[in-house]
Amino acid sequence: MGVLSEAFALVFQPYVLLVILGSAAFGMFVGAIPGLTATMATALLVPVTFFMDPVPAIAAIVTATAMAIFAGDIPGTLLRMPGTPASAAYVEDAYRMTRKGLAEEALGAALVFSAIGGIFGTIVLITASPVLADIALRFSSFEYFWLVVLGLSCAIFVSPGAVSRGLISLVIGLFAATIGIDNPAGQPRYTFGNVELLAGVQFIPAMIGLFAVSEVFRAVVSGADRPAVEKVGKSGIFRKQWTNLRRYPAQVMRGSVLGTAIGALPGAGADIAAWISYAVSKKFSKQKEKFGTGHVEGLVEAGSSNNGAVSGAWIPALVFGIPGDSITAIVIGVLYVKGLNPGPTIFINQPELIYAVFVVFFLANIIMLPFGWVAIKTARTILSIPSRVLMPMILMFCIVGSFAINNSPFGIVLMLIFGVIGFLMEENDIPIAPAILGLVLGPMLEQNFVTSMIKSDGSFLAFFERPIAAGLGFFTIAIWCIPLVMLLLRRNRTTPSTDPAR
Repeated sequence: MGVLSEAFALVFQPYVLLVILGSAAFGMFVGAIPGLTATMATALLVPVTFFMDPVPAIAAIVTATAMAIFAGDIPGTLLRMPGTPASAAYVEDAYRMTRKGLAEEALGAALVFSAIGGIFGTIVLITASPVLADIALRFSSFEYFWLVVLGLSCAIFVSPGAVSRGLISLVIGLFAATIGIDNPAGQPRYTFGNVELLAGVQFIPAMIGLFAVSEVFRAVVSGADRPAVEKVGKSGIFRKQWTNLRRYPAQVMRGSVLGTAIGALPGAGADIAAWISYAVSKKFSKQKEKFGTGHVEGLVEAGSSNNGAVSGAWIPALVFGIPGDSITAIVIGVLYVKGLNPGPTIFINQPELIYAVFVVFFLANIIMLPFGWVAIKTARTILSIPSRVLMPMILMFCIVGSFAINNSPFGIVLMLIFGVIGFLMEENDIPIAPAILGLVLGPMLEQNFVTSMIKSDGSFLAFFERPIAAGLGFFTIAIWCIPLVMLLLRRNRTTPSTDPAR
């Protein structure tokens, strides 16, 4: 109790609370702008944290990250332009709810269940850090290969429409991921002599192009001067969330658990957690046909998973000094600068600081609710703006976000190219989301596959020799095979009998 009281004393100081409130507003703003990610919000805060004590410095990063992950849902829901990669997993359902006049219900679900997932992840962070971190340390290239394949498989099966179209989209994303020299051989691939492409296709300009610029092109082609959404509606931000909580308790718990567990795996993070959780939600749903048409169930589960993964990523970071994602990689650097060496000894030498971090996690997820309410109420006004005014503003943000990644005009060129590709894909009913995941996970897939093959001297059986890898492998193969088996069984049932006695 003495350590806990010290932790509360460190956090509940006027200066620290002011830092938390300022970081919350900053994270909400950055996350709501397409192209500016939670990682970017963290990176922008690092120079400021150099002038702070350890507790307010970590509090600023924790709070801004939690807010930015949720805030990415705001442009995704209102304008079909996900602010963060994790938001892309369920952007179709969220945006279609907006088109039905249920924008506030969709954003309310994202807000409330993000907070629930974050609080659950924090509880796990406190109680089970050593256990989960130990499991995470057992992951080698074999386990990561199957985890990536599982994520890519989920992208295909959760896509609206035919599986074949989802596969086409995924192949487009995987091809884009092969461009550049960031491959095991270190040889330029598909660069066509362009020096800018040696670094590969930047993910953020590609995502902005596929989702945002394609939407601008569509508005220009349609030529209709109308509001972005015909029906605004006032379904209430919090009004229906208690109903959703009672209707989908299993989904909330499953998303929180899955998000926290995936977040604890180094290199996974909220992006993979959101995709896999959305896929699991659709797989076990009694209303599979509603996914992708504006159904809240996927938002509930994936929203819980998002912030659960944010908390989970701190488990290996604090216990072993291994970053769970890009954000905790930055945080570990900040901890070292502050004289705090992440690892098992920090729980012994400076337990009050660790418990202060835990208190900040709880506080950040609680204040997310009022800050999110204000952000949603403010953002909803953009729905009444005519397209001829709104679309140039969106295009301006897209250009700024694409340029800001590397301060290079080539980011804008990539954005426009992928904008055309996204427009053509949607005109032919090819979903965009699998292409995004293919682009993100493609390098990780190739790297882990090649590393595993080198380790095993070319033996494919090695992918099933380790217990965790075998479990993930069989589970992934089952996901591929079960739909085929169900299809064959369904055909056998519907085939008319050829018995001559009849």
